[in-house]
Amino acid sequence: MSELKEFRLPDVGEGLTEAEIVKWHVQPGDPVKVNQIIVEIETAKAVVELPSPYAGVVADLLVAEGTTADVGTPIISVQVGAAAGAAQASPAAGQPAAGTAAEQAPEQVQEPPPEGGVEPGVHGRLAPKPERQAVLVGYGVKLGTTSRRARKPAASRGQAGVPAPSSPAPSSPAPSSPAPPSPAPASPAPAGPAAGQGAGQGNGAGGAANGAAGRAHVLAKPPVRKLAKDLGVDLAALAGTGPNGSITRDDVQTAAARPAGAAAPVAAGPREERIAIRGVRKHTAAAMVSSAFTAPHVTEFLQVDVTETMAAAERVKSLPEFAGLRVSPLLFVARALLVAVRRHPMVNSSWDEAAQEIVVKHYVNLGIAAATDRGLVVPSIKDAHLLSLPDLGRALGDLAQTARAGKASVADLQGGTITITNVGVFGVDAGTPLLTPGEAAILAFGQVKDAPWVHEGQLAIRKVTTLSLSFDHRIVDGDLGSAFLRDVGAMLEDPVRMLAWS
Repeated sequence: MSELKEFRLPDVGEGLTEAEIVKWHVQPGDPVKVNQIIVEIETAKAVVELPSPYAGVVADLLVAEGTTADVGTPIISVQVGAAAGAAQASPAAGQPAAGTAAEQAPEQVQEPPPEGGVEPGVHGRLAPKPERQAVLVGYGVKLGTTSRRARKPAASRGQAGVPAPSSPAPSSPAPSSPAPPSPAPASPAPAGPAAGQGAGQGNGAGGAANGAAGRAHVLAKPPVRKLAKDLGVDLAALAGTGPNGSITRDDVQTAAARPAGAAAPVAAGPREERIAIRGVRKHTAAAMVSSAFTAPHVTEFLQVDVTETMAAAERVKSLPEFAGLRVSPLLFVARALLVAVRRHPMVNSSWDEAAQEIVVKHYVNLGIAAATDRGLVVPSIKDAHLLSLPDLGRALGDLAQTARAGKASVADLQGGTITITNVGVFGVDAGTPLLTPGEAAILAFGQVKDAPWVHEGQLAIRKVTTLSLSFDHRIVDGDLGSAFLRDVGAMLEDPVRMLAWS
């Protein structure tokens, strides 16, 4: 006997309340197995892949890609049991697998309520009278029906999660207010006042005046289109100055008054763009605001001659222990910081406001700030102080690759004790980095460049960089911060000191 199961969005971190559906790896009608990856979600910390807890046939995707859902919201329904097995065994019957399951369980198909949705807290079959549930405008949690036609192309669908309405007859008047642009119809409809009212339609008064359906993809109200037609102005050649780039009466009149042969302004795109603040970027913003206004920051700078470190990085590349590793100066900066932490353990600590205590950590989870498409993340190398130089280099390489791919796990992004940010890769000399919340220090490593330097009493061209250390002045005073930064710089000037002080 078949049964419809719903998979609810889990809390994949510690106390996370929501996540965004980034990408579905399955579609309605697809067979799924237990622990098969079905969806990628983005939490406030990282992108996470979720496996299926059920084996069966996908009945419906209840949350569309790009939608943010609360933890506990049903996101997918799966038909499990005998009907699901039959659907998987006969996919060539001419109908989607989910349709076969629906035929064997018709009692589960309910007439959808006006708002759509699933009654909170219900697993399995849908309630006969689902209660209204607050949803985002333009979206809706669809009923978990087990019958669904094959997905149409994007151009023929409506909004995410909402079936597209039937196309109006050619004689139906378009809305009188501008609508977002849509693809032009395959065969142009006769021009006329009724057809010309839709700003996003492929026809209309302006389109008739221009003589080409492709030119009608401009935002302009019907009176503006009529004015353009009367004055002989080509709307497609104008750059709109109205909302969302729409063309106004002033734009048309200005174009009409322009002398013949004068160059028209180049059409411009939207003057503004709005990007939703969510996921990693939202979390990072909140953390940076908390850090900036909680811990009193102090930043110190130190210019260092790193010629010997650069030479050492080149030499170790030939060692068999570093075969296959990408050795960069960052590896030696990380090692110098770890040695300096051993000499000055108070730098590797945190402030416990509730207990009114300073927590000194005798281990180092080394955070490396990484810029990704979704924002700044700081994954950490756990127990970095225990790693050999080759193992540390390998860990740095793996961490960078994982962060760039957006696959850093929640565990990777938690528990850091001190951080390095490599601003030099962006061609930046120095900065005043903000502390990662819960940490007492962060070291910025600037670009390495040739510069005039006094070396052994003579002016010479040397490899020089700038180190910037920001620290929490409640824990680290100026004396301790200066000593720590001085030691890191000394080891980068002469890498042999790392051996002597280890």
